[in-house]
Amino acid sequence: MVNDTAYSDDLRLALSLADASDRISMERFRSNDLKIDNKPDMTHVTEADLAVERSIRDTLAEERPEDAVHGEEYADAEGTSGRRWVLDPIDGTADYVRGNPVWGTLIALFDENDRPVVGVASAPALGKRWWAVKGGGAFAGPTEGHKGEVERLHVSDVSSVSDAFVSISALSTWKRYGKVDAVVELLDDAWRERAYGDFYHYCLLAEGALDVAAECVVSLWDLAPLAVIVEEAGGRFTDLKGNPGPAGGTALATNGNLHDELLKRVGL
Repeated sequence: MVNDTAYSDDLRLALSLADASDRISMERFRSNDLKIDNKPDMTHVTEADLAVERSIRDTLAEERPEDAVHGEEYADAEGTSGRRWVLDPIDGTADYVRGNPVWGTLIALFDENDRPVVGVASAPALGKRWWAVKGGGAFAGPTEGHKGEVERLHVSDVSSVSDAFVSISALSTWKRYGKVDAVVELLDDAWRERAYGDFYHYCLLAEGALDVAAECVVSLWDLAPLAVIVEEAGGRFTDLKGNPGPAGGTALATNGNLHDELLKRVGL
């Protein structure tokens, strides 16, 4: 489903890019001879990461040659339009390497004011995809070759931490900000705590299945499409200082009702 907005054609392109990416990544998933290297920061990069990003870039060079491209695995491509595509070819590479199905390709378009206006998160091993366009709502549906209905997304209406499902990144990452005690206290107060991580907990939040998702060590490409998906589902997306958008190096997403309290409790 693609609602008619100023960015409808861009969303259609992003969904097509996701289809092609899913085919590439699934072909190598759980392969016994998958090539894996370590980057300078000691995180994994696989041949699938590189192939997916290369495929997306090649298509964008043909379909949107005036747009800039910023991705995890290759140098930035400059543009003249003022618009920018932001890519994470496989978000959750560690899961991909271990054969866990919770990984996905993230594709976002930023407008001339550097705001995310199109977002797609596609998780082919789960058979599910989430997408949104600014002003057109957020949706979820099956990936190519899977059955299921397309549904419009909306965050929950939970208004108390004691009733909330809260998902965070690894506690070890909160040490650098001295926030472990505050996070543990939050989790103790919540109804349920989880650590889904990566793209997945933001998508669950947009579905109304979670109420809070927070990370304190994260890059723009990890968050770019998720911000517009959460916001179009009625939620709120900022960094841990309360600055809106996905560019702050940290992230806090909520259903909106809980956001101010969460910033007070675990914000920076």
